[in-house]
Amino acid sequence: MADQAIEQPVQFGIFSVSDITEDPTTGYTPSEAERIQAALTIAKHADEVGLDVFALGEHHNPPFFSSSPTTTLAYIAAQTENLILSTATTLITTNDPVKIAEDFAMLQHVAGGRVDLMLGRGNTGPVYPWFGKDIRQGLPLAVENYDLLHKLWTQDVVDWEGKFRTSLQGFTSTPRPLDGVAPFVWHGSIRTPEIAEQAAYYGDGFFANNIFWPKEHFQRLVNLYRQRFAHYGHGTPEQAIVGIGGQVFMRENSQDAVREFRPYFDNAPVYGHGPSMEDFTEMTPLTVGSPQQVIDRYAAMRDTFGDYQRQLFLLDHAGLPLKTVLEQLDLLGGEVVPVLRKEFAKDRPADVPNGPTHAARVRAAYGDGPTRQARPGANRGDNLSGPSPYQDAPAPAGASFGVKR
Repeated sequence: MADQAIEQPVQFGIFSVSDITEDPTTGYTPSEAERIQAALTIAKHADEVGLDVFALGEHHNPPFFSSSPTTTLAYIAAQTENLILSTATTLITTNDPVKIAEDFAMLQHVAGGRVDLMLGRGNTGPVYPWFGKDIRQGLPLAVENYDLLHKLWTQDVVDWEGKFRTSLQGFTSTPRPLDGVAPFVWHGSIRTPEIAEQAAYYGDGFFANNIFWPKEHFQRLVNLYRQRFAHYGHGTPEQAIVGIGGQVFMRENSQDAVREFRPYFDNAPVYGHGPSMEDFTEMTPLTVGSPQQVIDRYAAMRDTFGDYQRQLFLLDHAGLPLKTVLEQLDLLGGEVVPVLRKEFAKDRPADVPNGPTHAARVRAAYGDGPTRQARPGANRGDNLSGPSPYQDAPAPAGASFGVKR
């Protein structure tokens, strides 16, 4: 199965946190089985309406179902043609890096390259002891575990020693990444500068999941990442790979959208019983209204964050029924995204990279020739422009990435 992902300056898609929530208008709560099947239907419909990305979160506690996103994404890969399958988030702190390396390389092969992943620490504190980890070590775990994951994907034989897991001697992770090019990695964060620093150090992507806080906070994080990306020699700040989140609910008439979505907002565990919907939409990217209002709001994101590469929307949450989510996808793919593609293409500098795809990264690693034999260090080309992101560089300030090799 060849990589059929369509290269776009900005990749538009949806992400799911996999919540199972009561519909406040009917009192009905779907079963786990119903919610899982609904997620598969949503992903397939996202492909049908022309979106670029479907991303699935990872949780290990009720009321969420997605404890094994790679399993779900593998099924979706077989049911779709163009979607890039990603995560939102893969827990780098509590998953074994060896298992992440194996699972995502296998998924990469199964999906023909239409795979990347977003690493994060998650937002559920009890998950740490469930997997034998200490939440107080969350940031050091994220640093050390990614050091190992990166080596497993970029080195055929790994000798490694760290603090939080047993050492490895002469270890080879299998299968090796497809075409010798590892899945593209996004480092996701809502508040932690060290994660922006980590993304910049490796030349990876930085995803600012800005759905709950004001844009000024995330603007500072993105600007830090861009500056440090350039500091480590991966390109200019404008060439850094940035993704952001979003939330929308649409109807052709904005008053209908507000009236229909209000009970879901008011009762949703993630933000209900707090600020009013009007205050929340003023402070965050949540946009409840007409397709044109969504277009206007998100076209302006470029003014805040610069030219970026990925825009994901949260649609299937808060108890919204499947029928409603599919209608939202129709509006997003039919009316909103085509206009936003044109808006983001206007005056976009030629040296700003497109959203990362496997095919583009293979070309960056090997050129356009027909031979794609693996060679030492060939899968180091995580950046689509500029020098290799793994050239020698000083350790980032404020975070120790220098665990023993």
